[in-house]
Amino acid sequence: MNEIIKNYKRAGFILKPNAPEIKDIYLNIKKQFEDYGIEVVLEDKSAQMIGLDGVEFDEMCKSCDFLVSLGGDGTLLSLVRRSYKYGKPVAGINAGNLGFLADVRIEEVENFLKQIKNGECRIDDRMMISGCIKKDRSSIEFFAFNDVVVTRDTVSKMATIETYVEDDLINILRGDGLIISTPTGSTAYNLAADGPVMYPLTKAFILNPICPHSLTQRPIVMPADFTISIKTPDKKLLVVIDGQDSYKLEKDDKLVIKGAFKGAKLLHRKERNYFRVLRDKLSWGDI
Repeated sequence: MNEIIKNYKRAGFILKPNAPEIKDIYLNIKKQFEDYGIEVVLEDKSAQMIGLDGVEFDEMCKSCDFLVSLGGDGTLLSLVRRSYKYGKPVAGINAGNLGFLADVRIEEVENFLKQIKNGECRIDDRMMISGCIKKDRSSIEFFAFNDVVVTRDTVSKMATIETYVEDDLINILRGDGLIISTPTGSTAYNLAADGPVMYPLTKAFILNPICPHSLTQRPIVMPADFTISIKTPDKKLLVVIDGQDSYKLEKDDKLVIKGAFKGAKLLHRKERNYFRVLRDKLSWGDI
């Protein structure tokens, strides 16, 4: 379901990390936003990187109508996860390479601003993963936008992964690991591991084995309202969240994954067409 945007007057920006050369691009975009009556607030770490003043991240999220990442898909992915609890729409201006998620090109910013002011953009509701690693005396909770990967902790051994759905054992996988992907994440690690591409507004999980020892192992798609549990007889595996955070999964632990109670909001240009994105980024149809 798409949500129609409201009258936005304040935008919070984060910039691609470790890229001080992005300063001039940011200042030009900031002026464009201000020319359209939208105040720009810069997150403090991004501001320090380019020698400007900024505000603390949580304060920015609370005070702004929407958030903007200036960088690549990794910058947008980080912003979505960090700001998720505030429920603010997130737009991505692509100053990176691929641009599956950060889909507004720098030369399209002015047209994007016109659409914002005219209420012509749209907000897509993207499925998020709610996860928990249950240990003997504690638990670790997290959210993921693209995927959760369970993998071996060293390259010299094979992982053994027991997967349960609604407490029923469905698979014992031996191999390099398992990807649990959202539809948005289907074009990330899942795609590289020969998983299916899924339309991003679908509500479902993709479970995709990584280099399985058995050639009969195949990806499986299942409804988002299922509860997935993972255990291992191994001494230790790694749980990697969106390629950015990692935790240990030990022998007596249990990883529990569900569809989050609310989705992430991505702000897009009205003319963005997902199938056109696939054709452009994956060269579908090229001869």
